[in-house]
Order: sequence, then structure tokens, then C-alpha cells
Amino acid sequence: MNVLVWMKRDLRAADHPALTFAARLGRVLPLYILEPEYWRLPDTSARQWDFTAESLQDLRAELARLGVTLALRSGDAAEVLDRMCRRHAITRIVSHEETGNQWTFARDRRVAAWARDSGVEWTELPQSCVIRPPANPDGWQARRDQFVAAPALPPPEMQGVAGVEPGLIPVARTLRLAEDRCPHRQHGGRTEGLRLLDSFLSTRGESYRSAMASPIAGERACSRLSPHIALGTLSLREVAQATMARQAERAPGWGGSLTRFQSRLVCRDHLRQMLEDQPDIESRCLSRLAEGLRPRESDAARLNAWATGQTGLPFVDAAMRYLAATGWLNFRLRAMVMAVASYHLWLDWRSTGAILARLFTDYEPGIHWPQVQMQAGVTGLVTARIPSPVEQGLKQDPAGAFTRRWLPELAPVPDRFLQQPWLWPGFRSLSGRRYPEAVVDPTSAAKQARDAVRALHRETALATKARRSPPPGLRCKPGSQLLLDL
Repeated sequence: MNVLVWMKRDLRAADHPALTFAARLGRVLPLYILEPEYWRLPDTSARQWDFTAESLQDLRAELARLGVTLALRSGDAAEVLDRMCRRHAITRIVSHEETGNQWTFARDRRVAAWARDSGVEWTELPQSCVIRPPANPDGWQARRDQFVAAPALPPPEMQGVAGVEPGLIPVARTLRLAEDRCPHRQHGGRTEGLRLLDSFLSTRGESYRSAMASPIAGERACSRLSPHIALGTLSLREVAQATMARQAERAPGWGGSLTRFQSRLVCRDHLRQMLEDQPDIESRCLSRLAEGLRPRESDAARLNAWATGQTGLPFVDAAMRYLAATGWLNFRLRAMVMAVASYHLWLDWRSTGAILARLFTDYEPGIHWPQVQMQAGVTGLVTARIPSPVEQGLKQDPAGAFTRRWLPELAPVPDRFLQQPWLWPGFRSLSGRRYPEAVVDPTSAAKQARDAVRALHRETALATKARRSPPPGLRCKPGSQLLLDL
């Protein structure tokens, strides 16, 4: 029997339940479908494709060593699958369950309908702790622990389908993706993911707990594994088990950091379960009463200023420029830029969330959208956090090194005025350097936002006195906000 394995966000051969299952059934044809419509969505970008392309190159080489060819085809998924099944006499497709955005959810429904009509058996297997159909919250943690504790699968012995043309892996320009300069983007591929995992657990991770929130130290101390887990070049089970093995060594000074890292892996799974249970979370507020909290159409000038690092709020601008150049932010900065956009600039979370999704190389819908809603205060279940961008800058960047690196136009500003340059008597002399005045007064803007959110919470409480239990994703500790960075 020839079996097609549809590769999605699982670009690896090890600990790959679908690939292992297919290898037991017959000859294997791994296929990645490049879907042009997907790459035109508002939450996708060239930097994400570049990371994906590198991961595909690495996977193709790995599968070649195992004796099979990774095929790449472009087009509508159902149409591509139909052609491949006819050409290679395939009646069985195996893939992993995917917790993606609404577009991939709808696409999978179309593929399921095609498979039924064509007499092709499509088997979807879990590759993570996300449970389908929606989980009973009371039993979720036990099932998660059981999944993570199960032995990771080695790369299977396989026999490939003969006569398969590999297909080219195109560059972003060929796909006509918008120009997306990201000079310091992380590189894709399992080889790079394993290198990061090894360096994190052997050296870099020792200071994880204390340094993870720093905009400078966190760049090295954080694992930087999030894009590899998001795209599946590493399985979360592999990462969790490698961390457990390191914990078992009881290395002095490592205990707190490794425990914190494991707890964030758990929260990551909680959030993905939340999107699986509520697929419309990327487009509708969890609290329906919150739909009228902000204008649905965001102020275009404020939105552009925020996206390009031109708000006049230095720590926010530095973070957004850093994100544009690297594709990554630590968890504290992710929380801050989203909160400032939502409260101080009063922008709708859907428009700002889409911009962040494009900028994050490690974008994963199941983590991104629940956290975006939490930061925007539209869940009705979590107390709003309105951080001061000035205080955050003073606390997280006390020497101003991060801010000055990404805002060179503020070089003349004395240290004590760096996070509030408008208070410096010489601020207007910066006009030639083109650093803008603050688009809002952060103190008054925060007060107005706080009053509006409190009114919403009172209204929500009156509407639902017997509040339902929060979904699993909202049971994470408040300090774990926007934790894609790990």
C-alpha cells in the first residue's frame, strides 16, 4: 500500500506519530503543500515562510537519509491531494491534527469532504497534548502528563514510494510575498533546533529564571525554541523530556530555571487547547460584551505609529523596532507592546494582533490569539493589566542600553529623561532627528482605559453572576503572559 503523509506544522522525522504509523502500513510519500492563499493571509509573512523553507530543506535531507523523498507541491490542498493520490495509487492519507487559524480549520473541513467523496481514508493523529474533541478540563492535566511521559518515537524505518518528483522549495520573492526585511531572524530546521535545545540545557538556561524578562539578557537566556516548536521541527514532548533529564541531574543553580521553563511548556499546551475548543477566538471577543469596548476600526495613524516604532514612547518603540529586525521578543515585551496598543492607544486587538502575528517568526495561532485577548482585556475572565510604558522602560532597561540601541535618534537625551524625552528641555532640538512627540499622554490615556475596562467588568459581572469556569488556557498564572518566546 502507498500511504501519503501530509506534513504541516510537524517538519521532523523523529517523534512523528503520523510518519511512524504510515511506515507500518506500507510505502510512504511525505508531502508538504504550499498553499498560496494561506500565505496571503493577514497573519502570515515572508519571514515565516523563510523559516519554513529552511526547515523544509533540512527535513528533505533528513528524509533522504531515511530513504524517502519529501515532495513539495503548490496549490489548493484538496486539489493537490487529489492529483497525488491519483498519480501514485494512494487510498490512505495520514497527518497530524492541526490547531491552526480559522483558515486552516476551514481548509481541513474541505479536505475531509473531498476524502469522503473520493473514497480516500484520512487518519489524523495527535502530535501534542491538545485533545480533540474538546477536553474535560478536570481530566486535561492528567492526560497531558501521560502524553508527555510516553516514550518519544525514533525516526521510523521506511520504504518510499518510487518515482516521486521532489519539487522546488521556492523563496519568498517567487511567492510574491511582501518585502519583509528581518536581518536578525532565527534560522529554521531541526538541526538548528537541536543545537538551541542543547545549548539552552547545557549553558544558556542557567540564568533563565532571572534573566528571561530582560530585553538584553533574555535574548541569550531564553531558550529561543518557540519557532521550532511552533513549526514542529522539534516536538514539545522531546523538549519536555530533555528538560526532565536535565532536571534529574540536579545541577547546582539550575533548579528554579528548569522548573519555570517546564511550567511555561504546560501553559503553552493549555492555550492551544483553548483555541481547539473555541476556533473563533481569533475573530471574536471571548466576552461578547467586550465587542463594543473599542472602535472596531482602529485609528490608522496610531496603528501605523505603533507598528513602525514611532509612537514617541521610547521603550515601546524600541521593542517594536527590535521585533521587526529579529522576529522575536521576550514575554515581558510582548505583553507590554500589546497592552500599550490596547489601552494607551485604544486600538482593536484584531488589528494589532494581526500585525504582531506577521512580525513573530514563532507565530502559533493557538498561543497568540488567546494571549492577545488577555492583554486587550476582552476575555471577561482576567483582570486588566495596564503597564506604564515609562515605568517598564525604567525597570527593564535601567541603563537605557536597549532603548538607545534601537532609537539612535535619542542619543543626545540624558539618561534620566530617556523614557520621557518630552520632559527634557532640549527635546525640540531632536526635531531634525525625526523622533516624534508622544501620540498620547501615557498617564491620562491609562486612566481613561482603566475607567472603561472597569465599567465593562461591572457590566459583565451583572450579566453573569454565576460565571462559568475559565477555559484551560486561562488557568495559567498571570505572569505567564504572551509566552511564545519560552
